[in-house]
Amino acid sequence: MSVLHTTNKSPLRTRDLESCLRLSRAGCGILLLEDAVYGALKATSAGAKIEEAAKDRRIYVLGPDLAARGFTPEQLVAGVAVVDYGGFVDLAAEYHHVQAWL
Repeated sequence: MSVLHTTNKSPLRTRDLESCLRLSRAGCGILLLEDAVYGALKATSAGAKIEEAAKDRRIYVLGPDLAARGFTPEQLVAGVAVVDYGGFVDLAAEYHHVQAWL
């Protein structure tokens, strides 16, 4: 069963991303939205965990949310893909289930 996990809270304020990474399984997708995009930045403790998770899970960030916070795709850890709103819809259709970490 493939699951797309979504999280939108900053890893600096909550443990949602940490819980998501711990409980998600190989082959799942993880989409970082809104302030959760901070978790995919290089040189952060959350970024290191995202980079490790990207070895067996597909990690995405919503590009408009990344740009709204003043970041570029070059600032993301290896293995993270940037998607637009259309890509978000495609991901929701691609996975059998969507689990929101709110």
